Amino acid sequence: MPARSGDAGLFDMPQHTPPQHYLVAHIDGGARGNPGPSGYGVVIQDQSGKKVAALSDYLGHQTNNFAEYQGLIAALEYVVKHSHKALKVVSDSELMVRQIKGIYKVKNAALQDLHARAKELIAHLDWFSIGHVLRGHNQEADRLANEAMDKGTGRRPENVGAGVPARAAVVKTQEFNGIVRDGKIELLDGQLPEGSRVQVRVKP
Repeated sequence: MPARSGDAGLFDMPQHTPPQHYLVAHIDGGARGNPGPSGYGVVIQDQSGKKVAALSDYLGHQTNNFAEYQGLIAALEYVVKHSHKALKVVSDSELMVRQIKGIYKVKNAALQDLHARAKELIAHLDWFSIGHVLRGHNQEADRLANEAMDKGTGRRPENVGAGVPARAAVVKTQEFNGIVRDGKIELLDGQLPEGSRVQVRVKP
C-alpha cells in the first residue's frame, strides 16, 4: 500500500505534492447562538473544479465547532465510501484546521471524539491536505449550512423572492415523543431550538 501523507503533525509525515487525481471538499458548519440550531454544508469537486457532490444536514442544538467537525467527517465519509484515496479540504474554521494539523490541542471532550473519528477516516486515504480560507472564499458551503439550519428550524430562506421580506423563524408543526422526569419533559426522538412554543398532549 502506498505511504500515506498528510499535513505535518497529523501523522508526523511531511505533506507532498498532490497526486494526479484528487477531490477538493469545501466545508462549513455553523450554529445560530453558539450553541444553537446548527448545520453543516459540504461541496465536493474534482481537481478541475467539476462538482461531484453537495452534502448538508441539520444537527440540532450544537456549537459552531461541533458543526465544523461534522462537515469534515461528512466529506471524509463520502470520499471513503466512494473509494477515493486523495482529498484536499478547504475550511474557514482556522481552529479546526489547526487542530487537525496538530498545531492546537483538542480540549473539549465532544470534539475529541469527532477529532478521533476524522483521523480514523483520514487514515483510509493515501493523501490528505487541509487548509484555511476566509469565509468569502467558501460561500457555497456556507449557503448549504445555512439552508440546513433553515430547514431544520422551519425558517424560510432569506432570499424568498425579490421585494418579499423573509419571515423569521416560521416553525412547522411537528410531533415528538417525550417523557416526564422530575417535573420536566424530556424529548426522546428530536430536538427543538431554544424559545420554541410547544403544546403538550398527554397520551394514555
